[in-house]
This record gives sequence, structure tokens and C-alpha cells, in this order.
Amino acid sequence: MYVHPTEKDNTTGSPALEEMTDNPFHLWEEHSVNSSMLTLASGFLSDEQFHIIFLFLIYATQIINNCAIVANGLNIAVFVKLGFSEPSNICLTALAVCDFTLAVLLTWSNLCFWLTYHNFQLPFHSANVSLLTGGIQWAFLSTTIAWITAFISFERCLCILVPLKVKRLITQRGTFVAMLVIILVTFCPSFFTYVRYKFVWVFNPYLNRTILNTIPVNSEFAILFEKISVAVCGVIQPLLAFSIVLICTVLLVVQLRKISSWRISVTSAKSQRIQSEENSAASSSAAEARISQKEERLVRMVVAIATIFIVNYIPTCMTLLCYVVFDEFNEFGVYRRLFLVSSYIMSLGQPISGSVNILIYYKMASKFRSVFRRLVRLDRQKQERHELE
Repeated sequence: MYVHPTEKDNTTGSPALEEMTDNPFHLWEEHSVNSSMLTLASGFLSDEQFHIIFLFLIYATQIINNCAIVANGLNIAVFVKLGFSEPSNICLTALAVCDFTLAVLLTWSNLCFWLTYHNFQLPFHSANVSLLTGGIQWAFLSTTIAWITAFISFERCLCILVPLKVKRLITQRGTFVAMLVIILVTFCPSFFTYVRYKFVWVFNPYLNRTILNTIPVNSEFAILFEKISVAVCGVIQPLLAFSIVLICTVLLVVQLRKISSWRISVTSAKSQRIQSEENSAASSSAAEARISQKEERLVRMVVAIATIFIVNYIPTCMTLLCYVVFDEFNEFGVYRRLFLVSSYIMSLGQPISGSVNILIYYKMASKFRSVFRRLVRLDRQKQERHELE
């Protein structure tokens, strides 16, 4: 889901450029949409409400982005030290890399919108250019993250449902190939956007100089190509990935409860010593089919990651559904300001999820915790304090 760049090149000859305005976003809005569709109300939000909410969201998302950049940088460093012998480490590393990149792209978009708000006289139209160099890539990358999370959840489902066959189904090489395929299918199509939009140098009479801006390519092929890519990559893929994560998480929770009940019943039976030899043999064979406690901890960690993803991805799903159902809820419609605010709220979810994941890894993965403590020298600091005491 993304906000398109200018649909009509109003950079030259526009009356709005020849007069000053009290609205800092006025110049950007005149460039972004057809002026005949721009109204003061612009769909539920007044100028003042829009500016207050938009600025708050810019600063809020940037604070979270900073946390996500630091957290995922540490995640990547820890997983590299752990190695990639286990498929789960490959998936979690890919997830951390995507979360890190997404936070960087959002930081770039925030910077450009902040520059737009404060009317910096730059050699490029910061809002429009940022959409083609960060906003669109962010939208596709969020879909990539959704599919990686879906793959991780599905892999853990297989570990519980077919524990004796999962090592043959999920291999190190297969997982690496799966991550590459997910990235190629979900993120690389973002560069096809340049079929529909292109960068041009245009003269801006307001600044009295030539600046870099974006204009649409209005050929039938480009328009049709954009509609198909938005429908498939912007709506269908994210909602499908979210559905897979939701279903797999529910299955994992149900199976974990069954495993917990089974362990309690076996422990109780052994303590009371009332099992017959047949029951003991049955319990032993059942235990072999069950996942190990180590695998169970990993499953619980995946459930926690998936749950946080689901909670933070709900605004994205709601925005996508409104985009599909309501014709005017888009970047050119009557409710474009509401759409922009919803898109920024939608962008809060993924950095939050990426920032919180490091806490889950540290709490639930002993190997990660051990390497992390060595990496940031927590163990050495603790040892030095003991020596001083």
C-alpha cells in the first residue's frame, strides 16, 4: 500500500505556485493531486487537524524507527555469530534484515515529509521523490516481511504436525532458497513502478529554478500495469500472508495446549506409579513422536513473534480493505487526507513489531541471549563488578 506520486504535473504554470499560503502542505498537495479534487475538508480532516496528526505521526514513527534500526542491527549481528546451520536462524536473519531496511526507508520518507512541511528549498520535490525512492519500496517490503513471518509460522506448524518428517521437508538449503523466492516475488516488483512513473527535471517558478520531480507515464500499458500490480502486490499478497500467519498461529496455540496437557498427564501418571506396561510403552512411543522441549520453546517463541505481527498488522489490513471497498479512500479521492493518516498509522505497525522481536529472542532463546550478552559485553561488566566487590 502506498501513496502515489503526482498524477498530473502542476509544477509549471500553477497559480498556487505564484502566491504564498499559510498551509505548509498546500504546495505539496497541489503537486500531488488534481486541483479540482482538492477541497479544504478533504474528507473529515480540516487543515489544522491534518497538520497536527500528520506531524505527530512523523515524529512518533521516527522514534520507533530509531529503536527498530538499533534492535535489528543487533539481531543481525547476533544471528551472524550464531551461524546458519539451523533453518530457523536463516528465517530470523532474513526477517531482521528486512525489518532493518524497512526502518531505514521509513526514516528517509519521514525526513522528506518533514522537509516538505518546513518548506526547505531543495533541488528536488522532497515529498514526491521520497514516494518513488522510499514509500513504494516500504510498501512492498512490508509484504515481504509478512510472507517471511508466514513461512516461519508454517514451518513451526510442520514441526508439530509432522515432527518426524520436518527435517527432510525443511532443510538449510531449502530455507535459503525460500527466502530468496519470497524476496524476489514480493519486493522486486516494486521497481516495476518506474514503468508508470519517471523522474524529470522541471522548472519551478516559485523557487525560480529547475528541480527534480516525478510525473506519470500515461500510456494504456503503464496504467493497466499499475492497476494489476496494486491489486496483486498491494492488496492480495498482504491479506493472504496475514491469513496464513493467523491460521498457523491458531494451530500452534492449540497444539501447544495439547502438548502441555499431555506432559501434565504423563508426569502425573508416573508420579502415582499406576501405569501398566502397555500404557508405559504407549507413552514412550508417543513421547518419541512429540516435539522436544527445545523445539517447544522455539514454537512458543514463533507464536509470540506471530502474535505481535498479527496485532500490529491489523491496521494494515483495515486500510487495505477500506482501499478496496471505498472508491474515494485513496490518494486522489475525497478522503485522501484520511487515507494519508491511515497509511502512516499503518506504517507504525511493522517498526513496532521489528523493535519488540529482540526482547522475545532475548527472553526465550538461551543461545541468542548468551551471544547477545557477549556482544554488548554485559557478562564482562557483570564479572568486573563482582571483582570490585
